[in-house]
Amino acid sequence: MTQAARQPRRPGSLLGGLLNSDGKPHPVENTFVAVTVVLGLVAFVSSAFDNLHLLSSWSGLLGILSGAWGQFISATTGERFLLIIGLGAAAIGFFLGMAHGGLFGGVIG
Repeated sequence: MTQAARQPRRPGSLLGGLLNSDGKPHPVENTFVAVTVVLGLVAFVSSAFDNLHLLSSWSGLLGILSGAWGQFISATTGERFLLIIGLGAAAIGFFLGMAHGGLFGGVIG
C-alpha cells in the first residue's frame, strides 16, 4: 500500500505540508495562493470603511482575478482550499467597494 506511506514532516512546515501535500514544490501555485489571500484580506478589511472604496474595489478585483487563475492552475487540495477563502474575501470586498463608490468613484467623472 504505497498510498499509506507518508513522508516525514519537518516541524514548522505545516503550511508547506498543506500546500505541497503531494510532496512536490509548487512555487507558482503557492505564490498565487499567497497573493489571493493577501488581496482578499486587504479588500475585506478596507471594505468596512466607506472612504476606502477605491482600495477595496481594486484589491478585490485583482484578488478575484488572481484567485481564478490560481484555481485554474492549482495542483493540490490545500491550495484550492486557501484560494477559495481568499476568493470569497476578495469578492465580498469587491462588491462592498463597488457599493460604496466603485472603481473610479469620484476620480473620473
